[in-house]
Amino acid sequence: MRFPISRPLKYLIVLFEIVLVIASAVMGYNFFFPPGKGDSPIYFDDTNTSQVFETLKKHGYALTSWDRYLITPPLIDHRGWYEIAHLEGGRYHFFQMLKHSPAPTMQVKIYAGETHDDILTRLANDMKLERTRLEEAYHSRATLDEGDILAGRYILARKANEKSVIDYLFIRSKERFEKFEKDHYLSRLESDTRKFLLTVASIIQKETNNPKEMPIIASIIYNRLDRNMKLQMDSTLNYGIYSHQIVTPERIRNNTTHYNTYKYKGLPPAPLGSVSLSALEAAMFPAKTNYLFFMLHKDGGHVFSKTYKEHLGHIKAFRAYQREKKRKQKRSTPTVKKQSKKAA
Repeated sequence: MRFPISRPLKYLIVLFEIVLVIASAVMGYNFFFPPGKGDSPIYFDDTNTSQVFETLKKHGYALTSWDRYLITPPLIDHRGWYEIAHLEGGRYHFFQMLKHSPAPTMQVKIYAGETHDDILTRLANDMKLERTRLEEAYHSRATLDEGDILAGRYILARKANEKSVIDYLFIRSKERFEKFEKDHYLSRLESDTRKFLLTVASIIQKETNNPKEMPIIASIIYNRLDRNMKLQMDSTLNYGIYSHQIVTPERIRNNTTHYNTYKYKGLPPAPLGSVSLSALEAAMFPAKTNYLFFMLHKDGGHVFSKTYKEHLGHIKAFRAYQREKKRKQKRSTPTVKKQSKKAA
């Protein structure tokens, strides 16, 4: 015997079935379609949920628009390095645990004047990473061969892979440069202007580490450019594989590249290495001087000249100081008398 079912009850049963189907679909999606394995740890430079999603996808995690129905924002509380280690409990657990998984970190210093080869070699050694993979990741991000990574201290996850390390260094360097632009310019710099500033700053950086001297050396660079003079600076020949080599008269004669500012007018074709913010500021705000020359001084700094005659006097004084220093060192070195061997 069949009992008639009222219309409201039919609607309730249908609604229950719909809810059951949706719940089953969500549970199935949560447990049977894992987000997959990607890079870990990852640096998140933005706490915005959409940006976190994009970063996760960029690092190899299979996320879809349906995931937004599983999460309760925010996914992370602050920018930084996070360990991705909760893949076995379903997608919901994956998102819930993300904010509770900060990665162990270490501090790395990028030194002013380093080339990208110096930086990558040191990272490979210190973090036990593959040098070739670092190189590939670097060139996939670089807009210039040198200078994209600014000198300074950086916080890296100890177990970050090659791509994540390079991404982080470029992200943080870009942020620092954009802050520099915002502090000193009304708008973003054109790429040519950015390259020009980085190139000038890299020459300054190779010539001195003294922030007080940097604006003066910057003024000499601009004064010589304005007068259509050759820069004639040894530092411009310290590029690439030659970055740590002493510039000899022979090298000046034989080098035919435009990095040789003894032969060619204008700036070298690209930055020479990483630069500090102090060097960038000097390149942007040079001192107002009439100096055209500078020379090492016995105190370790530089002495500056307006005329070539003045400059020659400073060269002569420094060479005399060097000769006297060698004589003193020779006199202070103890001599060892040879003892004659007696015949047995």
